[in-house]
Amino acid sequence: MAVFLYSCDKDFNAIGEGLVGDDHFGLEAVKYDVLAYNQEVTPIQSSNIAPNNALGIFDNPLFGTTTANFVTQLGLVTYSPTIGESPVIDSVRIQIPYYSHITATDANGNNTYELDSIYGDKNGKIKLSIYESGIQMRTSYFSGGSQLPQYYYTDQNTEFNSKKIGALLNDSANRLENEEFFFSAKEYKDSITTDGNKTLLRVKPEMRLHLKKQFFQDKILKAVASKLSTEDLFQEYFRGLYFNVEKSGSSPSNMALMNFSEGKITIYYKAKTASTEDTDSTMEDKTIVLNLKGINATTSSTANFLQDTRSSEYQNAITSANKTDGDDKLYLKGGEGSLAVVKLFNPTDVMGYDDNGQVVNKPNNVPDELDEIRHNVTTKNWKVNEANLVFYIDADKMKGTEEPNRVYLYDLTNNAVLVDYSTDALSTYGGLITLDSDKRGKSYKIRITGHIRNLIKDATAKNVDLGLVVSQSSAVLAFNALKNKNELISVAPRTSVMSPLGTVLFGGKKGGAPDSDQEKKRLRLEVYYTKPN
Repeated sequence: MAVFLYSCDKDFNAIGEGLVGDDHFGLEAVKYDVLAYNQEVTPIQSSNIAPNNALGIFDNPLFGTTTANFVTQLGLVTYSPTIGESPVIDSVRIQIPYYSHITATDANGNNTYELDSIYGDKNGKIKLSIYESGIQMRTSYFSGGSQLPQYYYTDQNTEFNSKKIGALLNDSANRLENEEFFFSAKEYKDSITTDGNKTLLRVKPEMRLHLKKQFFQDKILKAVASKLSTEDLFQEYFRGLYFNVEKSGSSPSNMALMNFSEGKITIYYKAKTASTEDTDSTMEDKTIVLNLKGINATTSSTANFLQDTRSSEYQNAITSANKTDGDDKLYLKGGEGSLAVVKLFNPTDVMGYDDNGQVVNKPNNVPDELDEIRHNVTTKNWKVNEANLVFYIDADKMKGTEEPNRVYLYDLTNNAVLVDYSTDALSTYGGLITLDSDKRGKSYKIRITGHIRNLIKDATAKNVDLGLVVSQSSAVLAFNALKNKNELISVAPRTSVMSPLGTVLFGGKKGGAPDSDQEKKRLRLEVYYTKPN
């Protein structure tokens, strides 16, 4: 699906452009009602959401526990490799980089790192088990004579777990590589020898584990040559790796977003030298490298499995939404979580205006508040300078929980970006968290001026439903398919599937006392006008 980003400001501003100057009052804000309610996101496509894939267990006191397992295809860096005669493996190492940044560097050049995208206890541990996958991940399948894309979904962990093959691959005696694994922020120091000279190589924090040598001796070094000749044949032969996580005893757990797409497996081995000048017993060092993905980026080469054990509060909130009056609290959560449906303006529709600007007392399938805005702009020469939605965070409920840095508002009716969204103008579109004086989240503000202007200037424009989700990346605009679509949603933004976090916001429902948080912070559309003198 192509996404076109554009602006309509030039066309709209021609209406009443002469009013911008000294002959008008200052900006005035008018607030309009918004109806918003919770919507559950059921099992959803989680294949190919790289580079951000989750692994681990995240205990959230408000939302519940999310367990993230992972599966990936493998690809040889070089197909039809020359393995050599009588190969013997020295070691097999898997390396997957973490997201991190340097916090200090000492006089000797040693770097101190801090890991990014770690959720839960920073020192948490998990039981990590890596197996050969028994399911070949395909790109498509045939149904009713048609070729359809093959997706993998958040709820398929049981299927992949039941079909894993053989014994544990990360079977090191070092329990930090399996039974008591943790995401370490240490810097690695490797040495490279070139022409007899050693060079120190500093490597940023990564998952670095030793894998079972005999497995790779049999699977790769002893493989029939044809099995290693092409990507398709190799991935049918070696169907990938399955990463399974569990609680590590009574230790607290955590979760990380990892860059699996840059992961690799290196087989270090010796084989008889091919040189005619060496003796028959002379061995040389060799390597074979596998990437943790298929070479073809369009294939379903990875998938995240996200198992939620929801708190009763969260489960009840997203399965008992009030679609008539709206919900007083909006629960947003990434993964197989929830979003908010946002309907601009009070739904009351008992009147409208005719072409002459006269009131017509009958419904016209347009909210009366929108009719009034259109009337004020076209007949009174009001000008819309800015329109915003401000979502206030329920600080009491979010106390002690991790907050998402960004939320994302989109056209839910058409599953598209809003006109205001532009990768070049995110600072004005908004969605980033605003912090209060205690450094905790206060609100998220999103500018929808272009969207409101379009609704005003085109009387036939539909007042579409909007969707609000937590967002992991502002650059990801694609949508992922629900396993079983419902009457309201069939897809959800991929940026939300990628995020393990959640937040609770005040909805637009009325009913609180005038000085209550519910009333002061309830969701409303704020429109700033310039009016002629």
